[in-house]
Amino acid sequence: MKENNHFDKKSLAIIEGKKANWKELAKDCVCFANSYGGKIYIGIEDNDDLPEKNQKIKDEHIENIQKRIPSLTLNVGIAPKKVIAENGGEYIELNVYRSSQTIASTTDGKYYMRVSDECKPILPGDLDRLVSEKNAFVWEEKVVKKIPLADCDISKYDQFIKDIKTSQRISDFVKEKTIEEITDYYFLTDNGFLTNLGVLWIGKRNHRATLHYAPSVQFIKYDDNENKIYKKVWDDYSQNPKELINAILTEIPDWNEFVEISDGIFRKNIYNYSPEVIRELVANAFAHRNYTMRGDIFINLYTDRLEIHSPGLLPLGVTPSNILTKSVQRNALLSKLFYDLKLMEKEGSGYDKIYEVLLGNGKEVPDVYEGEDRVTVTIKKRIISNEVLRLMDKASKELQLKQRELISLGLIAQNDGISAIELSKILNIKQANGLMSWIGSLLEKEVIKSKGKTKGTLYFVNPEFLRDANFIEKTNLKRIEPHRLKELIYEDLKNYPESSISEINERIDLEIKQRTLKTKLDEMILEKLLYKKGERKGTKYFINKNT
Repeated sequence: MKENNHFDKKSLAIIEGKKANWKELAKDCVCFANSYGGKIYIGIEDNDDLPEKNQKIKDEHIENIQKRIPSLTLNVGIAPKKVIAENGGEYIELNVYRSSQTIASTTDGKYYMRVSDECKPILPGDLDRLVSEKNAFVWEEKVVKKIPLADCDISKYDQFIKDIKTSQRISDFVKEKTIEEITDYYFLTDNGFLTNLGVLWIGKRNHRATLHYAPSVQFIKYDDNENKIYKKVWDDYSQNPKELINAILTEIPDWNEFVEISDGIFRKNIYNYSPEVIRELVANAFAHRNYTMRGDIFINLYTDRLEIHSPGLLPLGVTPSNILTKSVQRNALLSKLFYDLKLMEKEGSGYDKIYEVLLGNGKEVPDVYEGEDRVTVTIKKRIISNEVLRLMDKASKELQLKQRELISLGLIAQNDGISAIELSKILNIKQANGLMSWIGSLLEKEVIKSKGKTKGTLYFVNPEFLRDANFIEKTNLKRIEPHRLKELIYEDLKNYPESSISEINERIDLEIKQRTLKTKLDEMILEKLLYKKGERKGTKYFINKNT
């Protein structure tokens, strides 16, 4: 099991003998307490999943933890217990509880919190933010007004249960629970009453309107001179977050706009703003906003860019420079619900998906700006270059690259070569060999090349691969994609109506088997895009102009 923001591993030496480091363990406990709680496995080394087979845990180890940690910390709740692993070895599972409304510290006055798999000190200037975060921690599961589950919005409740039952991200163990147990499992209820999260998701409109502060969204469109020309507002509290996201995606016609890029003998459509990116950014704005402060989510569409403004600052530990690699949840329960229902890519941020899509479309990575009371994410409309787009398209289709490799390739290509130092800075990599996990197989597959050593290494796209990506060669129509064959047939019949299958086959290319062509023609007739006249060899095909 990998260490993360909820889990850590420690050697048994941290609590044994003269070299025991109780202050280090106390610091880690403070970290988890100030975050979302977590577990520390004591007796399992960092690179192992199990303890040593012959390792035994003495009762005094448990007693010492119960005595020493409370004496070295303030506002930290713990519960250690001995566990027998599957290999027979023993270790300690130390549960650290979240400090919901107080700030945990060491007894010598130091504050820490868990960020990803690291324990970070909290600077004096960040203490006010931590207090604010604490309020956000308890917002989700708090019952403000005693609204019984029976008084919820039944249609929203039924849809919630249906979404849970059909989600591929949810285990059968959860799906097999009763509907009341599922509601409790996701903290929508507490002792039969709706929590704030429950009101937000399955409450009635009048219940949602009383939340502090229920989300509302404003979409504003600007002209070339940045004058407002259109505005749409979702502020009547009738929709839950899922419904709001779907409304934003479906009720704004601008999201359907795209540009056509030459792709050999075909055309490739690139959205001005990819629906995947919009969904992820809007879901992030809902999942990570501060629900204890007032403020609308703004979606501002300019002629050259899209800006999404979310009230509140980034979660403590996350900055604009590390947002790609840091995964910190402000509203952990809401984030889990978003993830489980496939409304967002990850429980943390999902910015790696945003980077992948934007770079794959030949566009710049998002610009994240943290102001005094809100976070603004800007997405640029323009494609940096058609050549980079073709390169990314070729690499994605032919090489089966991992997400990190695609992101690295996009950054290297857009920068026309980049140093190891600059690439590490963009990716927020601080470990000496950390960059190699992002470069992955790109060097081995000769997609990129490098020159120089260590920090002075320069990465650039292999000129041979680049030439192949830009060279427009005859398409191998034997492996043509179904949607492209469909486009070819439609375009051919527009120019040559009343054609037989053999005539169409000859004009498109004889590499395509006539059986394949016949199957696609029959599908297009069922879709009412085409119709035919005649029988057998006398059959002629026409475009259906009534559709």
